[in-house]
Amino acid sequence: MTDFNETYDANEVTLNKKSELSLIWVLPLIAVLVSGWLIYKSFSEKGEVITISFPTAEGLEVDKTKIKYLDVEIGKVTAININNDLKTIVVTAQMNASSSEYLKTNTQFWVVRPQVGLGGISGLGTLLSGAYIELKPSSGEHIHNFVGLSSPPPLKANAEGKQFILETNNLGSMKTGTPINFHGITVGEVLSHELSQAADAIRLTVFIHKPYDQFIRKNTRFWIDSGVDLSAGADGFKVRTGPLISLLSGGIAFRASAEDSVEAIQPENTLYPLYDTYEASTEITYQNTLHYVMYFNGSVRGLTEGAPVQLRGYPVGKVLNVSLELDEKTAEIRIPVIVELQPERVKAVHKMENIKPEEMLKQLIDKGLRAQLQTGSLLTGQLLVDLDFHPKSKITLSATQSFYPEFPTTASSLDQFTHSANIIMDKIAKLPLEDLTQEINKTLQGLQGTTSAATSTLDSVKGTMGTADKTLDTAQKALSNFEAGATTHYQLEQLLQELTQAAGSVKQLTDYLAQHPESVVRGKAEESEK
Repeated sequence: MTDFNETYDANEVTLNKKSELSLIWVLPLIAVLVSGWLIYKSFSEKGEVITISFPTAEGLEVDKTKIKYLDVEIGKVTAININNDLKTIVVTAQMNASSSEYLKTNTQFWVVRPQVGLGGISGLGTLLSGAYIELKPSSGEHIHNFVGLSSPPPLKANAEGKQFILETNNLGSMKTGTPINFHGITVGEVLSHELSQAADAIRLTVFIHKPYDQFIRKNTRFWIDSGVDLSAGADGFKVRTGPLISLLSGGIAFRASAEDSVEAIQPENTLYPLYDTYEASTEITYQNTLHYVMYFNGSVRGLTEGAPVQLRGYPVGKVLNVSLELDEKTAEIRIPVIVELQPERVKAVHKMENIKPEEMLKQLIDKGLRAQLQTGSLLTGQLLVDLDFHPKSKITLSATQSFYPEFPTTASSLDQFTHSANIIMDKIAKLPLEDLTQEINKTLQGLQGTTSAATSTLDSVKGTMGTADKTLDTAQKALSNFEAGATTHYQLEQLLQELTQAAGSVKQLTDYLAQHPESVVRGKAEESEK
């Protein structure tokens, strides 16, 4: 039995302590460490906060709308507010740390939504995932406030190629995104347009994708491709067709020159003229040209600027200007036609080094070379200037002093015909037509009387012929009463033969007069010809 009355000394008591950490404290510690690591990771991955201004907040949602680059998420919209101008909205976005290098001055932002255009359908993926903000990085200083685009830029972020400048006086239907075609293949588009510094032309910034940018060389020509190009000139109607998209929205086309080699490839931002038509782009530019003024007396309707100047049908120049002048002193009207002659088109044989083109042309003029208006196409009515030799044509120059030397002209074939016709009509108009008409009427009346008399004569002749026939019958009966071989019988037989011949001649005369009663007055045709 235990004795509870036994006492112990507290100093003699020894305590056994264990340095063990309870498992209940391990879990909170792990949670704190994980939370700290998550917080650190979250802060380390967070980038800068930026603001983007947009015209509208359509399709944008807080904490849902992403910011992407090449379909990789690099940020998220955290707030959407109305801007201070009360016209736009401002989007606040939290960017990732990796996107810091993209936040430059020229970086572009835009909202990707489903769009349907002439170039196709884009943004279909947003029908399920919702709209998102696309980013296209560029150069510049590091900033945090951006102005978003109202529509996507024409170029993708990873597009490769070169930019070039086209200069034109006619913008037409061209705008950002207008396609550029090369042999019917879309190889680029228009990026932007602006006025030149002198405000006398429009400059288009265009982009040509690789590998087609290598065809932009020294002599490359650009022209406006409207889809259907219908032109009427001295050669008639011409029709050229392009891609269907150019017909609907317009476009630009270009062609490379066969004379250019690979070394002629031009650098970026090279300036090129943009021609209005394909025909204008095919015109060759000649360095050595001669300018003359021509004065035509007839109408120049149908003669337009650009009309060809031909030498026996071969083009040697073109019309530069057609105008109208009035001499207030003499009250004379003149039509000066300024032409450009291109001697380089003519191949010289036995070329003489000491003679100039204008001197050779003067020799040709002395030999009778003249300018004449001719109809190039009866269908369009367009005129052209034809040069040919008219040795009998005298040189008649105008007294008007002009900046250009005068080229002698001669009347066109149509003008000459019209002039001759007018002379004939004037002579006819001077004839006494009334007196002639009265004389002709009198002659006709006389012919009518003669015809009536001839008709009566024919009737009498016919009656005489009837009597002669009866007489012949009676004579035949009387002849039968005489004996054959008798003298009386022979004489009567000769008389009957003579009467029969006379009756035949009269009958022939009667038949002829019945068919040609005018012969009573004029005689037989054979006699009149003799």
